[in-house]
Amino acid sequence: MSDSDPLSSALLEALPYINYFTGKTVVVKIGGSTLGSGDTTLQDVVWLKSLGIEPVIVHGGGNAITDWLGRIGKQARFVRGLRVTDDETMEVVRMTLAGKVNTELVSTINSLGGKAVGITGLDGGLIQAKRQSEDLGLVGKPIKVDLSVLTSLITAGCIVVIAPIGSGPHCEALNLNADTAAGEIAAALRAEKLILLSDVPGILDAAGAVISRLSAEDARGLIKSGVVSKGMIPKVEACIRALEGVRRTHIIDGRVPHALIRELFTDKGVGTMITRPDANGLEPSASMEYLVSSMRSSPAEESQK
Repeated sequence: MSDSDPLSSALLEALPYINYFTGKTVVVKIGGSTLGSGDTTLQDVVWLKSLGIEPVIVHGGGNAITDWLGRIGKQARFVRGLRVTDDETMEVVRMTLAGKVNTELVSTINSLGGKAVGITGLDGGLIQAKRQSEDLGLVGKPIKVDLSVLTSLITAGCIVVIAPIGSGPHCEALNLNADTAAGEIAAALRAEKLILLSDVPGILDAAGAVISRLSAEDARGLIKSGVVSKGMIPKVEACIRALEGVRRTHIIDGRVPHALIRELFTDKGVGTMITRPDANGLEPSASMEYLVSSMRSSPAEESQK
């Protein structure tokens, strides 16, 4: 088999990345809009685990919540892109996210050969939150992450699937934005990467073209200028927040087959990467030559993709 053979070329490109990411944690946020009948995300997650990478899943489920609210004759209301959550809506949120979406994801991962466990931010006080504002009702903003339960499950070899429900100051359940929850968890874990799967190709510039890479400062500027708007704002803000503990964050199109594998194990990757300055001053390269040399260096000299 020659190096020009597509299979050997793909393996040569992927192997250094696989070697580098083995043993590291990757937080992946998935939403209902990116999980269709032909979706490959959960299969990718199982493959990552089999390669020695630690995937932690945070999921949304806004469409499912809206659907179930409609079944009981309740209309969904949004303020500043966030769901207004009264007591009745919160009951539907809990039943839908924890009782339906979470258990379905866990079941599917297990059917694909994984070992998944589903929890919410309530379990073990994982995500402690405060109410975001009075007009939003039971909508929370994370203020603290307690990793004890999560790290125990990871150590036990589980793929942890987390529903974004937090614990309020009086132990009441609060509805959390899934992107925000994923960013907080990634920062607390000091994960290697945070990857947000969306139903768009990435962050788009004013002309509608995908921005492949930008700094946290540039990302803030896009929000301020209005180029980043609506539902993309919490995604970008989650990436910026995660950069306090994570060097690389990504917003990618979850509808692309094997988007996770492409992002992690190919030179080109997909979507948008948001970065902070590298701690040791090195500007990482995506080339195979760089990765091979970094694997031969001492741990203190290693950089990140």
